[in-house]
Amino acid sequence: MKKIVFLTGTRADFGKLKSLINKVEGSNEFDAHIFVTGMHMLSKYGMTANEVTKSGFKSIYRYINQHSGDSMDGILAKTIHGLSDYIKEIEPDMIVVHGDRVEAMAGAIVGSLNNILVAHIEGGEVSGTIDELIRHAVSKMSHLHFVCNEKAKQRLIQLGELSSSIYIIGSPDLDIMTSINLPSLDDVKLRYGIEFDKYAVFMYHPVTTDLDALPYNIKQTVDAMLESDHNYVVIYPNNDHGTDIIIKELSRLEGNERFKIYPSLRFESFLTLLKNTTFMMGNSSAGVREIPFYGLPSINLGSRQDGRAKAKSIINVNENCDDILNAIDLTGVSKLMPVREFGNGNSDELFFNELTKPMLWNKAKQKVFVDL
Repeated sequence: MKKIVFLTGTRADFGKLKSLINKVEGSNEFDAHIFVTGMHMLSKYGMTANEVTKSGFKSIYRYINQHSGDSMDGILAKTIHGLSDYIKEIEPDMIVVHGDRVEAMAGAIVGSLNNILVAHIEGGEVSGTIDELIRHAVSKMSHLHFVCNEKAKQRLIQLGELSSSIYIIGSPDLDIMTSINLPSLDDVKLRYGIEFDKYAVFMYHPVTTDLDALPYNIKQTVDAMLESDHNYVVIYPNNDHGTDIIIKELSRLEGNERFKIYPSLRFESFLTLLKNTTFMMGNSSAGVREIPFYGLPSINLGSRQDGRAKAKSIINVNENCDDILNAIDLTGVSKLMPVREFGNGNSDELFFNELTKPMLWNKAKQKVFVDL
């Protein structure tokens, strides 16, 4: 039985990996293990490691890889150290990482340097910050690529990756988005104490390559939210440099009955809120991927998601109070159709199907660069 380690460092990547883990754990051919670290282990962001545990997976290992004030390079080093010790005990056949966080980079480094197959979920994509550099670096350290669409595949080929090592499976979180088992809106509102009927969802992360502009940008954004007449479900940013600037500005919303603020939400509950929102605003990937899939409008702020998606439902504006207010007025102008740019909600089946092929496990650990 082959052992597969799934590495998760954030609430977001666990949502992306969850359906894949379920598929692997439910089989008799593979043994699934989960290495939980990063934001999951921080009480400041809701200690979401508890949500991973509640999912009921059999083999879960928790590792604290950071404390407040740690830099990204320090977090990377700590994660490499902890994961290296872990895999020497588990001796896995594959490490699965997702996206563009330093934890994913650590997983790719540990796997490739220990001759363990590394599978990268959602490589070949672009964004407007340091995340993009990390994502491409992870791809270069990975042996197998499970991507969202043909465009992502072509970018990896441009990076010199073998076409035969790239598999289009769509975005795995769509598997859960289309699930009939999502909690009802009433249940979610009761669980989190949300009392208003109509609301928008807000999530805004630091752009680590433009921190000088962050205080102005988030102030303008919060000013616009206060000036608008909408209710908002506000979710804390990730833990990148600059997060405390955002959290401090969000404190201006506390005590205002139009705002409910949370360090984190259970992934399924988050999806239910997205599915029923009036619009989403911020610079999270959810605004350019998940929201268009539901056929709803989103206001994408600033440069963080540059080039990520082109759905007509996305309103792109800079962090300027007047521009944001104008964009809010536009969200209810026209009826939108769902956009299926990142798959159809069957990523788990496509992923598992490839795992069952002996050819995949015979991929060479020594990578070669493929010239165009």
